Amino acid sequence: MVEDDKVVGIISERDYARKLVLHGRSSVGTPVRDIMVKDVITVDTHQTVDTCLGIMSDKRLRHLPVVENGKLIGLLSIGDLVKEAIAEQAELIKQLEQYIRGE
Repeated sequence: MVEDDKVVGIISERDYARKLVLHGRSSVGTPVRDIMVKDVITVDTHQTVDTCLGIMSDKRLRHLPVVENGKLIGLLSIGDLVKEAIAEQAELIKQLEQYIRGE
């Protein structure tokens, strides 16, 4: 959730299930503000893939808002980062194989 260009909360299907479904509450009439996580962890555009993966792993997050000058500009998913990490590893393996072959 964004207010005045600042990230003030985030909600996931896990939050929805834990805070509404398991407590028998209805989504009709329940404000997002009541179930969102308010202490949002964000990263900026200068963070590396490895750093973001580390944050997500340590904090057990599946989504990570990206901000620039305090303004939300994107949302990373764990799938996005894993895909990028795999691509980086594949390129490194290719380079090492070429080095070993003397190419």
